[in-house]
This record gives sequence, C-alpha cells and structure tokens, in this order.
Amino acid sequence: MSTYRQLPVRFVKGEGVWLWDTDGKRYLDALSGIAVCGLGHAHPAVTAALCRQAGELVHTSNLYRIPLQEQLGDELTRISGMDRVFFGNSGAEANEAAIKLARLYGHRKGIENPAILVMEQSFHGRTLATLSATGNRKVQAGFEPLVQGFVRVPYGDIESIESVAANSSNVVAVLVEPVQGEGGINIPPEDYLAGLREICDRQGWLLMLDEIQTGMGRSGQMFSHQHSGIVPDVMTLAKGLANGVPIGACLSRGEAATTLGPGSHGSTFGGNPLSCASALAVIETLEKEDLPARAAALGAGLLSGLADTLAGTAGVEEIRGQGLLIGIELDRPCGDLVSLALDEGLLINVTADRVIRLLPPLIITDEQADLLTEKLSGLLKNFLGQG
Repeated sequence: MSTYRQLPVRFVKGEGVWLWDTDGKRYLDALSGIAVCGLGHAHPAVTAALCRQAGELVHTSNLYRIPLQEQLGDELTRISGMDRVFFGNSGAEANEAAIKLARLYGHRKGIENPAILVMEQSFHGRTLATLSATGNRKVQAGFEPLVQGFVRVPYGDIESIESVAANSSNVVAVLVEPVQGEGGINIPPEDYLAGLREICDRQGWLLMLDEIQTGMGRSGQMFSHQHSGIVPDVMTLAKGLANGVPIGACLSRGEAATTLGPGSHGSTFGGNPLSCASALAVIETLEKEDLPARAAALGAGLLSGLADTLAGTAGVEEIRGQGLLIGIELDRPCGDLVSLALDEGLLINVTADRVIRLLPPLIITDEQADLLTEKLSGLLKNFLGQG
C-alpha cells in the first residue's frame, strides 16, 4: 500500500554512521532510521548477539517463561528505577499498553470514564488510540471517530495542567514526551517535568512519559527525564532499544506496576529471544562506552558548531536540542531540503513543516559531526539564498 512517500534511493549496506546505496554511493546518516540505530549500522556487538541467538532460539511465545526477556526486564528496571516491564514490538504498542494501564487504573479507583491529559503537537503512534492521543490533526484526519478519553492542553504549560486539576474529576494520568520529536524538537521549560511530577503526586494521577524517541542515551542521559531528577510512574520505550530489531517496552512502578495482570494485555511476538538479545547488547554497549555522556558532549558541540556557521543567516529562527536530538527551525517550509541533502550524500529529516531534525547515531565521531555541520550549513545557506 502506498502509505509512504519514499525517497528515490535503496540502501544495501551500512557501517557505523555510513550507508551505501545500490550504486555504491555513500551517505552520512544523520537520522539513524528515525532515532533507532543509536549504535549505528552493523554494530559488532549487536551483530554478534543476533547471529548467536538466531542459531539457538528465535521464538517460543509468552505462554512460557523466556530467560532473555527476564534478563532484559532486570536490566531495564535496574537502569530506570522502575519495577516491571511489558514487552511489545513497537512504540505505538508500548503507548497502547500505557493507555490501557491508565484506564484500568482509573476504573479501579471508581472513575467511570477515566481521561488522560495529552499535549498539543505531540506524537504517540498511529494505532487508533495512540493516534487519538497525538496532537497533530493532519495524522488524525479521515480516521474518525477517534478514541475518546483524552484531554488536550498546550505543551510546556504547567498552568493549563493546574487548571484541569482544579476543574476535572475524571483525569487519571498525564502522557507526555520529555522532548517532542515529531512536533519539532520542542524542549519544555527546565522545571516542566518536575512540575508535572508534583501535580500528579498531589492529584493521584499517573505520570506517563513517552521516551520512545528520547530514551536509550540519545538525550545525553539514559532517559531524558533524568535531566529533571524525577522518576515517572510509567515510561514507554522502543526505537533505540534494540538498534533496529522491533521491540517496545512499557515500564511501570508502584501501584501502576501491579495494575495489569494475566489476561489484561498480551503480545504474540513481544519480548521474544531475538529482540531481547539485541536489546541486551545495546544496553551493555551504552554503559560500557558511556554513550549517553558522549551524546551530551556531541550534541553540545553540534549545537555550537551550527550556531557559529549559521550565525546571521536570515531565515534561521532557532537552533535547539538536547543531546543528539537537534532541531533547526526556519521561517519557511523546508521539505525540499531532504532531497537536496540526499543528493549531497546526507540523510536528514524535516518535521513540523519547517524544522530540520537531526538524530545522528550516538557513535558518531567528532570528525563526522564536523562534516555533518559543514554539509548541512552549506545546504541551508544555499536553500535560503545566502550561499
């Protein structure tokens, strides 16, 4: 089905930050498969884990205990401070689990129609429930009737949350991205997550963080909320968790950790041995090579380099980021830049119509980051008529 507007290129090989197409042309990947391949392409640790596991056991189903799933659950709870994990196959599935968990949590508290607070400009997936939670009318159009039970407020605005808290009796949870990715690399005020944590504690709401794009070291911490010194009640992961092998995870703690029970949720493929082996290799590599700290340093360097090279360039409104989540906002639509960059051997993305989104692998070197800055700055200046 023609559900994608694909670019005219076919990649056949990858190594580190590089991809090669069918003609042998090399490209610098500054998108990482949309924040998925944090360790780059064909990483030796991931390759070894997948080959080893594929030769032993790929799937048994969750009718039986899965040792690697239990090991991965232990590792994720260790690094996150959470208590339990449900495994699915994608970010949308992880968020579906969180939404179901919140509704069941509300019903058990006697709330007949539990509601979840969600944000404008957010993105949580394309299933019907996660699409309804998403704050982007374009991706919802044509799929009505949407799932009910979501209350939308402006992102980064604590006062709007306080207003809902004072006037609503059926809210049970807040679902929010620590940094909005699809929305344009939108970074909230520094005290935003801490403020949400305080309100949720006061109201008895669950604080549910969608860390699907921000998690697994990309933000400069293992999880973006760690910059704020808080711990959520529910956290969802996917994208960078297994470096390209499909997996999603919904983590929970406290009362939320005991809400879902046997029969309340499930997944045929979720947490199978192959995906768990890859995720374990990713976590081990992130910690051994201290890649979250590396992402923080690289991100700061990229922001500084881009600010220097684009200083005074008319049309560049803002350059912002957290770790290796970087957005360059222009004063005009810039979707054509994606094809122009492709011609120059550079993979980037444009989101929210006029924000260039950079999500390079966490293993990018200083020299490669400098090359990215040089290539992109030249393209931007030419695009804006100042090259």
